Formats: sequence, structure tokens, C-alpha cells
Amino acid sequence: MARGVQRQPGATRTTTRSRRRARDRDNDGIIPILARAVRDVEAAAERGPLTPSIRTEFQVIALLVREERARVKTDDSTSDTYRTEQLKRLDGIATILAKVAARDASLLALLAEDAVIGDAARSLKRDMLIAAGLEPRADEVTTSAPAPATATTKRQVVPQSVVSRQLANPFLAPDFASVGPSEPRPRRLAGWELIGPLLNSFEYAADGASACMALPEASSLRAPDGLELMPHQAQLVAAAESGHRNFLLADEPGLGKTAQALLAAQAANAYPLLVVVPNVVKTNWAREAGRWTPAHPATVVHGDGDTIDGFAEIIIVNYELLDRHIGWLGDLGFRGMVVDEAHFIKNKKSQRSQHVRQLSEQIRARTVRPLLMALTGTPLINDIEDFRAIWQFLGWIDEKKPGAELMESLEETGLTPADPGFSVAARAGVIDLGIVRRRKAEVAADIPARRVADLPVELDGAVGRSIRDAERELADRLVSRYESALEARTSGVVAHGIDHDLVRRVAGWELADTATAKSSENVFSMIRRIGQAKAGLAADYAAQLARSVGKVVFFAKHVDVMDFAEQAFTERGMRYSSIRGDQTGKQRQKNIDAFTNDPDVSIAVCSLTAAGVGLNLQVASNMVLAELSWSAAEQTQAIDRVHRIGQAEPVTAWRIIAAQTIDTRIAELIDSKAGLAARALDGSDEEVGSAADVQLEALVSLLTDRLSTSL
Repeated sequence: MARGVQRQPGATRTTTRSRRRARDRDNDGIIPILARAVRDVEAAAERGPLTPSIRTEFQVIALLVREERARVKTDDSTSDTYRTEQLKRLDGIATILAKVAARDASLLALLAEDAVIGDAARSLKRDMLIAAGLEPRADEVTTSAPAPATATTKRQVVPQSVVSRQLANPFLAPDFASVGPSEPRPRRLAGWELIGPLLNSFEYAADGASACMALPEASSLRAPDGLELMPHQAQLVAAAESGHRNFLLADEPGLGKTAQALLAAQAANAYPLLVVVPNVVKTNWAREAGRWTPAHPATVVHGDGDTIDGFAEIIIVNYELLDRHIGWLGDLGFRGMVVDEAHFIKNKKSQRSQHVRQLSEQIRARTVRPLLMALTGTPLINDIEDFRAIWQFLGWIDEKKPGAELMESLEETGLTPADPGFSVAARAGVIDLGIVRRRKAEVAADIPARRVADLPVELDGAVGRSIRDAERELADRLVSRYESALEARTSGVVAHGIDHDLVRRVAGWELADTATAKSSENVFSMIRRIGQAKAGLAADYAAQLARSVGKVVFFAKHVDVMDFAEQAFTERGMRYSSIRGDQTGKQRQKNIDAFTNDPDVSIAVCSLTAAGVGLNLQVASNMVLAELSWSAAEQTQAIDRVHRIGQAEPVTAWRIIAAQTIDTRIAELIDSKAGLAARALDGSDEEVGSAADVQLEALVSLLTDRLSTSL
């Protein structure tokens, strides 16, 4: 009978201790810090263009890998096996850095021997060494360095224009102009746990009742010239005028929450106003502020905030930059705060949620009854607990109990959580604090049956710079052709100012030569690159819409943009149907049926040219136009896949526009051609423009603008 090998107990304990020491040693030092940090950099690179702080982190990781490799190689106090293992781990980190650099070649300059190491890099390097339990060298310790932090903490900044504002008005005293409700002394409810019953009341006590506070009649508020406030929008503004200061504005997308928030802030005189938004919509917020409240200048925070207007009344910042700017934002003295897509803060442990709630607490501490607004079409995504962070931002609850106003309302009911009617009364009490929820179907008379809503986005980083450089190259080439044509004239005619006839001829020559201009940027390749750059932002917004309102149609012109969007949806765990020109009829119909009939398929990714005709997609009422068409007719055909017989709700087409590029000119031209088409259908004799007209006019506009700046 075979006998197994018996191990001595002492040997087993020795082996266990040896393995534990090895694990402990693997988790000590700088390498685990670098491994976590490089994963953050890799994830940021996959999301899109790298921010300055991520570029700094990339450089610091590379520096520390280089130094640690040299140290490990010369460390005679460890075994050869251990040194080999450590060098292998460092090689793994270096491999990830190389993959990131392959996405953005400009990062390679940060690895050069003569690369400048700025204060931000030195500070972050110091923090990483301290987090690893190592002592920074004397030249790495600066008197201005921040307190020790985690490896991924980003530096905080104070823009110079903000410093100027603070110096101009150093006495930002708290506002005690009005007295808010005093902290009530619990009577019947002393000792009761109330947060759970309050949340549960929205799950079990709805009974078909509306989740919207009572709103006053629409006010006679005058909108800026050319704009019209819809009745449901005016009702919320009237509530702010009457003194209401807290709103969870949960209207469905397409009902104008942005305009409502801006006009509510104006009615409440809640300036300066802080607006926290997703990156994809912050440019649009600035544009909407200029339209609806032009008397109150707005500024957008990009990067370190070097370009912001410190004296603006509306400060717009995206969630990702809060950690860098939270210091001065907390001290500026805001009298109002708006959080757009507030479901972004539902995870209370996330950094952005903590920053938003911290700023809200600072504002409420300085200003009695500030305007606080949480905007989201989807206040609940996973479960009823998603309410917690939003309610805390609004000051309705804290970690353990209701706030003063809500507690007083609960006491007045005369009920406790043990009483049958408590849930209904509690739900009504929370709603009365400021929940506003309207659906498209409920206010259909207020909104047009079909509308195109432009969503400007900023193209940041190396990709944005490359596209703007290419646009300048194209404009320079057009100017050169124009000037050469002027010099070659033999008619003796002298043109004063811009010769617009010649401009149009030059634009025509450029279009005619496009096929042979393979080495230079042309208008078609540039538009394609812009579409590729917008793909991530467009997919992100489509995903937000799908979570808010259900099914969404995503239109793109180029296959690579469709591929990118589908990859993004897959990474988010969202099911989609793909409708393309290279599919068989059977496959295409199968995908259409899946989008139409399967409730779990939330997005249809469609080719603008292949799926723009002959489809019925009216199961959705929202669509995203990720790329611009060259003709108004093609855009209209795409919208008509959703806006057709059988559609029960108003349709909104969200058009993603790359701000400060030729994309904006093309959008304007498409709209003007659409106007001509509408007039033609009404009996006008005007000729309806074609795609070639838009291409020509785009070049004419580009050349005219460049010549205008040089005159």
C-alpha cells in the first residue's frame, strides 16, 4: 500500500512564514504604488485625450520606474531571484507606459533625458515616495508641497484670475440676510431610525401618485429676444421667484432643464453660481447661459483654469476637475450650486460625490437658504439608495437623520414609522421639499413634435490641437491660392476688401483638387477626423440618454466611429443593435427586431447613409447624431427613422458639434439649407441646396473668416 509523503510540522510552519514574508515584501515599497498609479493612467488613456494632471502622473511613474530599476540592480542585500522578480514587475509597469505612449506620441517627450520636471511632477513624486514609506531626497521637498496624500491625488490649483477676484473683494462674509429653520427638537420621532423608512416610502408608497411638488402658475417672465419659455419651464422659475430654493429637477431629457436652472438662479439672484456638469456638456452650458441669462457672464474651467474669467457670475466645471479646484471653489462665496446629471454622484464613496457634497456643505454654511439644484432625468438607476447622495447634496438629510425642514414636516404628520400612513406622508413630505418630475407625454403641448438640439463639445488634448492645426493648414492653403489668383490678374481690376466672387472660385478649385491633394489636409479628411475625435463624447452622451429614457438611436457616418461607439457600449455593459450597409437583409432585420422588441437592447448604432432610409425605429424618441451629414436632407431622413407614424412622443435629435472648429460652420449651413427646403415645400421658388453646396460654402466661410482677420 503506497504511503504518502509526510511533512514535518515545523517545515510547514517555516514555509508558511516564508511565503507570508514574501507577500508582505511584495506589497511594500514603491512598486505597488506605481502599479496602482499606472492602471489609473491606462484607464484615463482609454477614456480619451489625457489631461495635464494625467500627463504629469505618466512622467512621474516613468521617473520612479527608472530610479527603482537602477536601485534594484545594484542592491546586493537581496537574492538574485528576488531582484529578477522585482525587475519583472517593473517591466510590466513599463510595458503599460509604452502602450499609453503609443496612443499619444506627445508623451514620449516627457521621457527624454532633458525633459522639464515641473513643480506638479516634483510634488506628486514626493507624495508617491511618502506613500511608499520612503524618504524623499532633500531636493524633492519643497516648502509649498501639499500635505502627504495618496499616490493618485492630483494637485490643487488657484487660477490667477481667481486670486485677482479674491484680492478685489477680500471680505466674503457669510450671508445671514434671512433666517432659515432652526434645528427642531425631535418629539415623537426621537429614537426612530428615519432614513430607511423615507427611502422605502418611494418604493412602496407611490401607489400611482405623482412625484412632483405643487408648482405655481407659469409666471409672465420675459425670455431674451428670440427665445420662448415653455409653460412647464416657467412654472419652475415661478417657484424660485416665490422663494423655493431646493430642487431635484428630474424632468425627462429634452424638456429644457438647463434653461430652467439658469433662469431659476436669475430669479433667486443666486450669484455667483457654481455649475458642476459632465465634461461632454460643459461647453453647451456656457452657450445656454449666454442665451438665457446674457446679463450674467459665464466661464468654463479647463485644466488648471488658466483661461477662466475669475470675475464671472457663473462658474462651470466638470466633475473630473473638482479635485484640482475644490480649494478655491469652496472659498469663493457661491450663493447657488447646480449639479447636472446628478446621478453621477449616487456612489457616496466616489471622489466626485464627496467633492460635490463638500461644496454643498460649504455653501450652506456661508449662505442661508442658497439655491441648490440637482438635475437628472434618472434619479434612480440601480435602487432606491441612489437617492441618498442627492438628498445629502440638497441638505434634506445627513448621514444619520433628516435635515431640519424635513424633520419638522415629519413631526407635523403626527405619525411614526410604525403607523400605516407614515410612508405616504413621508413621501409627500420629501416631494414637497422640491422634487419636480415631468414626462414628455405630460407636457407634449409645450414642446415641438420634433427638434434638433445642438450639444457643443470641446476637443481637448493632442487630438484637439491636431485638428485645429489641420484647419489652419487648410485655411492657409486657401489664402495662398486666393493671393496667387489676385496677383495673376491681367484685367487691371483692383478689388477693395475681399473679392467674394474670387473667394467662391478658390473654394471651388479646392473642392475640384481634393481628390489629388493626398499629402495635405482637405475638408473631407478633416471632418472625418473630427468625427473620430467626437466619437467617445457622443457615445458617452448616448449611454447617459439610454439610462435616462430608455431606447436611443445613435447615428454615425463612418464605420470607425460606429466601431468605437459599439466598443464603448460593450465596456459599459450596454446591449446594442448594429445596423450597417454591409449586412445581409436577414441580418439587418434581425438587428432591427432586437432593438424594437428586446427591452434589454437599449441602443441602435446606425450608419447615417445605410440606415437613414427605409427603417422604422419609432420605439425610441431620442437620437444622437455623432457626425454631421453634408446635407440637410440626409439629416432629416435620419431623424425621420424615429419621427414617423406610430411615434407617441416628441422626438429630440441631439447633434454633437465640435466647438471652435469647421464643424460649427457646417452645422449652421445645414440648418440654413433645411430652412430653404422647408420654404420650397411651402411653395417658394428658391432652389434647395445640395451636399456639394454645403461643402463649397464651408470652404467659402473658412476662407472669408481668415481673410477678414488679416485685413
